[in-house]
Amino acid sequence: MSVDFNALAQQFCSFYYDQFDKDRSQLGNLYREHSMLTFESSQIQGARNIIEKLTSLGFNKVAHRISTLDAQPASENGDVLVMVTGELLIDDEQNTQRYSQVFHLIPDAGSYYVLNDIFRLNYA
Repeated sequence: MSVDFNALAQQFCSFYYDQFDKDRSQLGNLYREHSMLTFESSQIQGARNIIEKLTSLGFNKVAHRISTLDAQPASENGDVLVMVTGELLIDDEQNTQRYSQVFHLIPDAGSYYVLNDIFRLNYA
């Protein structure tokens, strides 16, 4: 099974960030009970806990702008590793914040889920 991992990464990130920016509470189906999110220095495991964390973040509006997106096949099983850098515009602030995010995507019944999600703000 050959996967166009670059196209998959593009499609996944478009969907993920679009959904995050509109209503991040709806991202739960992208995670599983054994999925892990590292958000800054917090490690959170399990879909419900991850969504709880994402929805508890202290802002109402957010817009992600992707600067770079790199992808690699991560195993013979079709896993894909995705590295994103970009900028966040939070609420009505004028200044963007730079971020990096890594996703490890696992194939599952014709779709993909996020096994690992690592997010960091990048301070100058």
